[in-house]
Amino acid sequence: MLKIEDLTVEVNGKTLLHDVNLEVQKGYTNVLFGPNGAGKSALMRTIMGFSEYRVVKGRILFNGEDITGLSVDERARRGLGIMMQRPPDMSGIKLKDLIKVLSKGKKNPEVLAENLDMTRFMDRDVNVGFSGGEIKRSELLQLAAQNPSLYLLDEPESGVDLVSIEQVGMTIKGLLEEGVNCPGESCEKGKSALIITHTGQILDYVKADRGYILCNGTIMCSGNPLKMLEEIKNRGYEECIKCRLMK
Repeated sequence: MLKIEDLTVEVNGKTLLHDVNLEVQKGYTNVLFGPNGAGKSALMRTIMGFSEYRVVKGRILFNGEDITGLSVDERARRGLGIMMQRPPDMSGIKLKDLIKVLSKGKKNPEVLAENLDMTRFMDRDVNVGFSGGEIKRSELLQLAAQNPSLYLLDEPESGVDLVSIEQVGMTIKGLLEEGVNCPGESCEKGKSALIITHTGQILDYVKADRGYILCNGTIMCSGNPLKMLEEIKNRGYEECIKCRLMK
């Protein structure tokens, strides 16, 4: 579904990513590990098409189409959706109005809000005065309404208390499993995702198929995400260049 080839990215003349190669297959969930400042969020925003992230080499393919030159809204229409680590406040825009636009009449905004305990926030400006957990639920509500085929989730457990993390985790699990069809012994997988995580808490709720470690602006290695997380916890990112989990 998503294929990144030799991607090099600059912001204000500074190279943040170089020669990045990464794939997410249809129906698979991949996780992206890496220390602070490694370029993980920059990669997410480049995939989504944020204009300040300039691709100077390489390309981004989505469902076989080169989307490297497309705008954010064009990518969203094709099925890309993003949850940012700290999205902006949207003064003057009611959450209920945004959800109506995103759902395009295909989903009931009230039902979506009720499922995420966001009903009381629907008449409030988007994210204005929201707590960390409320912002995450607001972002998930927007994604549920948009219903993308590929979810880009930047640290979904960041800023969320221990009580809310279960709700966030189970909601993400439900979104990714939406549309799964298992007649007999065959099983059609659900949505795809690329998730940035520091703590690995989200993996308590979401089954990840592959992990990547990004250090110094490039992918160092890939492999079994749970084994990679264990290595990171035990040895830190200093060993990522000599990663023994390469496949």
